[in-house]
Amino acid sequence: MTVEVRPLGDKCNIKCRYCYQDPVRAAGNLPSRYDVGAILTRLEQIDEPFTLFGGEIMMTPRADLETLLAFGRDRHGGAGLQTNGTLIEEEDLARFASHAVRVGISIDGPGPLNDARWAGSLAATRRATARTEAVIETLCREGRPPSVIVTLHRLNAGGANLEVLSGWLRFLDRLGVRRVRLHTLESDSEAVSADLALAHDASLVVMRRLAALEAELTSVRFDVFAEMEAMLCGQDRDVSCEFHACDSYATRAVTGVEGDGSLSNCGRTNKDGVVYQKTPREAYERQLGLYRTSQDHGGCAGCRFFLMCKGNCPGTAIGGDWRLRSVDCAVWFGLFEDLEGRLLAGGRTPLSLSPRRGEIEQSMVAAWEQGDNPLLAELCADSVGP
Repeated sequence: MTVEVRPLGDKCNIKCRYCYQDPVRAAGNLPSRYDVGAILTRLEQIDEPFTLFGGEIMMTPRADLETLLAFGRDRHGGAGLQTNGTLIEEEDLARFASHAVRVGISIDGPGPLNDARWAGSLAATRRATARTEAVIETLCREGRPPSVIVTLHRLNAGGANLEVLSGWLRFLDRLGVRRVRLHTLESDSEAVSADLALAHDASLVVMRRLAALEAELTSVRFDVFAEMEAMLCGQDRDVSCEFHACDSYATRAVTGVEGDGSLSNCGRTNKDGVVYQKTPREAYERQLGLYRTSQDHGGCAGCRFFLMCKGNCPGTAIGGDWRLRSVDCAVWFGLFEDLEGRLLAGGRTPLSLSPRRGEIEQSMVAAWEQGDNPLLAELCADSVGP
């Protein structure tokens, strides 16, 4: 579970053209105030490491930010902080060091490749991007390289820009960045999708090119590929949420702590502008429906990768309808197929081709019907491998 502390909710200083939080902002559902005491009380109850999140967390007044970071350091040895990097000052970097903060930076590439992360004008956007790039370099020089999230779209991965992006990723590798998370574009706007989204075949080509690039890199790892291979081996203990069963109204992978101390879900599932409070119980109607619904009707019936993918993130579901599989199904299927072939070539039988796959699927479905969500590793035991 990731605990995301969001004192300012979805409030942000820039306007990424594809941001999944836009429906909440458009509906005017931004908090007008927050209560640090209520947040700390909730964090004491949860008693888990947490990440400061937004919107843009660096819009938080520095005294309150200091309080939250100090609590994270004293209680858990440090906190995480996810930011676009545009508001970070030198004193913030010193603060991060003193409080053992694990910094994550969201940026789609250098210069023009980051233009979708709009700061009001082209000049302002380029200045903001340069500032974020400088923050990454400074953190690396100080021996505290950040993790980086890159969303793939036409501006940074279309045509010749893919080579520019690859060159920048090589630069991050030389700096010492270790973890880069690749995201497919999540957009709830047809106009934005038409302007920015890569076609599925193009997106698959991009992902394959970056998977090949990873082999050339010394430090950087694109964790999504290792996680997909782990899923094919039935090892799901340490993989990201998109490969686990997810209930949009009780997201197990993310527990949000809002500014009033209330609990919320992963923001990727907020499609109608409402930040729903977390329900006390998870349910698995999405997975049960996908398992039984034909692929022609938005389901996953008969897909040999269902146990590994589970329809992927409901935030990327077809038409924004969490009951349907991910709009990026063709991309995930192609990557799973590539990794499946690699495992076979190495003398390993992936779960997708295991004679026990049907039996394991039935066990998982039966568990979901009872409101349980076991680890795939528990069901597989030692049935998958060499």
